[in-house]
Amino acid sequence: METEKKSNGALIGSIIIIIILIIGGIYVWQAKIKSALEKKAQVENIIQMQANELDALEQDLNEIDTNLDVDLDTIN
Repeated sequence: METEKKSNGALIGSIIIIIILIIGGIYVWQAKIKSALEKKAQVENIIQMQANELDALEQDLNEIDTNLDVDLDTIN
């Protein structure tokens, strides 16, 4: 009687597929992290620009002379 030889082809194929899936998952994960970091940097940049604009407006308000030299008691 001949003994049947077991093929390890299916096992090796499964291991290769699992390795490819792991590498693909790591790639997608890193792409999402990079995208999130870029969005965070954009938001921080926008916040900084708005803060600078608010500081400029506040400085303008502090520089404006609001004294009208009007005596409110004499106005009827």
